[in-house]
Amino acid sequence: MKFAVRALPAILAATLTACTTLFPPPVQTGDSERDVISKRGQPEHRYRDGSDQLLEYSYGPWGQRTYMARLGSDGKVISFEQVLTAEKFASIKIGKATKEDVLHTIGTPVEKSYLSLTDLEVWSYPYKESGVWNSVMHVHFDRDGIVRKMLNGPDLRFDPDRRFPFGML
Repeated sequence: MKFAVRALPAILAATLTACTTLFPPPVQTGDSERDVISKRGQPEHRYRDGSDQLLEYSYGPWGQRTYMARLGSDGKVISFEQVLTAEKFASIKIGKATKEDVLHTIGTPVEKSYLSLTDLEVWSYPYKESGVWNSVMHVHFDRDGIVRKMLNGPDLRFDPDRRFPFGML
């Protein structure tokens, strides 16, 4: 019993630390870059978009959530949003958007591949379709770096028929 009483503060501290990691404090409009970094850590990537700066934060073991902080020229947060959504994917214009546009809109892909028969580079983004379905959006670029098509489908990493030991590896 004495051990349990002594261990209680350490258990509580570990639990609180886990909660702050899983549920970091919200980023608010008007926060400074320093505030964002203190709440979310160093961004995985930084981009320039005109006079704005974008800070990219990817979350989750499956890479299904990417948040983008947009800071204005004054260094204050204009927006902070989850960008792997149907709405953001729909904003990417086929035949017009470039690789840079895609990076600024939905961030860095989890995987890049190349389709030799069609001569297209493919960037893949796992996400939750409608917040529920494990899906992947594939953005296809031509040699000039222009989006030529976008295809989504189920994320096969979650397909029960492909899981070990009963399915394929």
